[in-house]
Amino acid sequence: MSSTQNSILITGGAGFIGSNLCEYFLEKGNKVTCLDNFATGHKYNIEPFLKNPNFRLIEGDIRNIETCRIAVKDIDYVLHQAALGSVPRSINDPITSNEVNVSGFLNMLTASRDAGVKRFVYAASSSTYGDSESLPKVEDKIGKPLSPYAITKYVNELYADIFSKTYGLETIGLRYFNVFGRRQDPNGAYAAVIPKFVMQLMKNESPIINGDGNFSRDFTYIDNVIQMNELAITTQNNAAINTVYNTAFGDRTTLNDMVFYLKKYLSEFDSKIADVNIIYGPNRVGDIPHSLASIDKAKQLLNYNPKFSFQDGLKVAVKWYWENLK
Repeated sequence: MSSTQNSILITGGAGFIGSNLCEYFLEKGNKVTCLDNFATGHKYNIEPFLKNPNFRLIEGDIRNIETCRIAVKDIDYVLHQAALGSVPRSINDPITSNEVNVSGFLNMLTASRDAGVKRFVYAASSSTYGDSESLPKVEDKIGKPLSPYAITKYVNELYADIFSKTYGLETIGLRYFNVFGRRQDPNGAYAAVIPKFVMQLMKNESPIINGDGNFSRDFTYIDNVIQMNELAITTQNNAAINTVYNTAFGDRTTLNDMVFYLKKYLSEFDSKIADVNIIYGPNRVGDIPHSLASIDKAKQLLNYNPKFSFQDGLKVAVKWYWENLK
C-alpha cells in the first residue's frame, strides 16, 4: 500500500484470517479497527496489537446495526471477514448462520454505504460453486448451493452487487478456497481439517478422513489471501472493482496427499508421527467432491501472483503449529 496512512476496519479481526490481516496492515503503518464478538475469534490472536496506538478493538456483533455504524465511522476501507463458517454448523443451525452471514452482512454494507466508506472488500466462499462439476472453477459459472452456509455466502455476493449498482458502494468479493496457516484454530466441533489433523498427529492420534480420501481441495496458504486483500483495497483498475475473485493457489491436493505431507513434515519434529494410521469414515453431508480454482481473473485484473504453493505453505504452517501448540 502507499505510504499514506489508511483507516481499515477488519470485521472478525480476532479470527484466523482477520488477525493475520490486522497484523499485516498494522505493520504497513495503517490504522486498524477490529470488530469481533469472540464467537469464533480469540482474544489471544490480537493480544500483541492491543498496545499499538494504531489499533482499536471494538467488542461487538455485526447483527447490531448501531455497532456496525460505530465501527465504520471515519473508516476508508472495510475488510469484512466476520461470519459463521463451516458447512456442518450451518446444517445443524441454519438460522444463526443466516442471521450472522446475511443480516450481519447487510448491516455492514448499509453502515459502510452511509459512512461513505471507499471500498468494501468481503470474504466470499468457494462453497458458492455448489453442485457445479466443471473444473477449474471459473467465477461466472456456479451451480446450486449444497448447504445453508453456501446459500448465505452467495447471498452476500448478490447484496454486494446490488449495493454497487444502486448506491455506488465499491465492493470486491474474495471467494476463499480452503485457507490454512498460522493462528487457525485446531479446536472445537467445526475446526478446519488441517489444524485439526495437525493436533491429532502431534498427539499420535489417528485422524479420520471423511470418505476415501480422494476428494480434493485447492488449499490456500494465508499469505496468498493477505496478498489478495491488499490488491483488492489498492487496485485503481475500474474493471477490477464490483466483482468477485477466486482466492486460491490454483492447484488441487487430495485429502490423502494432504495427510501424507502433514505426516512427512511433522515427523521431522517427531519421527513416531510417520507411523500413525489414518482412519476412513463416511462422506460428509454437503461436501463438494473436488475444488480447484481458476485464478486467471485475479491475475489479469489485480496482478495477483500467489507466492505459496500448498506444500510451501504447509511446511511453514506445520512449523508454526509445532512451536505454538505443542
